[in-house]
Amino acid sequence: MRTFELTDGVVLLRAPGAADVDRIAALCQDPAIQEWTTVPSPYARADAESYVTGMVADGWANGTQLNWAVRDAAGGTLVGMVGLGMEGAGSAELGYWLAPEARGRGVMARAVDLVLDAAFGRLELARVFWRAFVGNGPSRAVAERAGFRVEGELRLGGVQRGVRRDEWVGSLLATDDRPRRVGERPAAGAAAREG
Repeated sequence: MRTFELTDGVVLLRAPGAADVDRIAALCQDPAIQEWTTVPSPYARADAESYVTGMVADGWANGTQLNWAVRDAAGGTLVGMVGLGMEGAGSAELGYWLAPEARGRGVMARAVDLVLDAAFGRLELARVFWRAFVGNGPSRAVAERAGFRVEGELRLGGVQRGVRRDEWVGSLLATDDRPRRVGERPAAGAAAREG
């Protein structure tokens, strides 16, 4: 699969490249990113290099893992990551993290909306699911604002660096209503589903 960009004029989603390695390595030093995600800890520049040249490049090439760098559309500064882990049969897992300076401004909500528009439109998925370690309230808030139905808690359902942790799980179906901001037009795929 070829990489593709997504934007709403405020955020720009583009696959990360070699020029982003140092920024990714720096952001992944953030204690919250290490606490709530499965990135290596400690996180080295080699981890970011491997992520970009391996997981990202290979994932796009074989269509199994679609990762975008979340950027400020005006300046192009990388402020986070968002991705879809494709499971086959019309399903994918949504994951994301955000730099401390970009939190609380609706950046990830915008990025997630763009990815979901692509998931249910261009990619023609039937279902996207989300999970987060129990206690990651900001991740859950983004998912719920995007329309995910939190379906429960899996006791010791997740693994982080060899340690089992409880996790929340939720899903969003292509047929589910998705909340929209006031004045926002429906996504291209949504208009076709409504008619």
